[in-house]
Amino acid sequence: MARLMNLVLNVWRQKSPRDPGQFVRYEAKSINDHMSFLEMLDVVNEELAHKGEAPIAFDHDCREGICGACGMMINGVAHGPSAGTTACQLHMRTFKDGDEITIEPWRAAAFPVVRDLMVDRSAFDRSVQAGGYVSVRAGAAHEANSLPVRKSDSDEAFDAATCIGCGACVAACPNASAALFTAAKVSHLALLPQGAPERADRVRKMVAQMDAEGFGHCSSHKECEAVCPKGISISFIAKLNRELVSAMASAPNEIKSRQKS
Repeated sequence: MARLMNLVLNVWRQKSPRDPGQFVRYEAKSINDHMSFLEMLDVVNEELAHKGEAPIAFDHDCREGICGACGMMINGVAHGPSAGTTACQLHMRTFKDGDEITIEPWRAAAFPVVRDLMVDRSAFDRSVQAGGYVSVRAGAAHEANSLPVRKSDSDEAFDAATCIGCGACVAACPNASAALFTAAKVSHLALLPQGAPERADRVRKMVAQMDAEGFGHCSSHKECEAVCPKGISISFIAKLNRELVSAMASAPNEIKSRQKS
């Protein structure tokens, strides 16, 4: 049976990247506990629209925990208090009648605020463009069992590939590091034969771009793993470091080989 609740929201409002922001207090009344967190914000926005006030801006798309667009800090936790859950999948039954909820955007220099709860995450896109792809001619899709990939490698590659690029790892990290995101993108291709030809270049370029974007360095706080909605392990960061050391060691030989050719 549905339960109705009244909540108090402290929402970060900021008109543009150039304007100063502040928390604004709102009342969310008669909220159905079957609603998702974003549906609750929709209800609040409808009330604001009726009053002639600007609605709260927040990113969203699939609302199925797939696209990663809905990232926001809820009571100081990326995506809210439920583990392995995106903000769009967080249900209001997680909260109690009369609760006070603080909602704010990701806080990282590499993710500048666009408006209210929306941030610019194009730094992730540029990191992927730097090397998180396969550019060799792979031809048509092969029959799955025709490629000799160990089960352990394919399983690990799939675990890394579940990253949705939401940015929760960056928001939760005290250093605003993108190491877990970069590690996931590097690892899932490094573990598969299709990613082998560009393996060394990929990790060098992606790590260089990550640094250029202004993300901090990993100091193994494990906050990223704790808030990742897909449960991606910090062990991939160790794999990223191994890939980078190997790639940097082979760099002089690769340069010489290219010069000869």
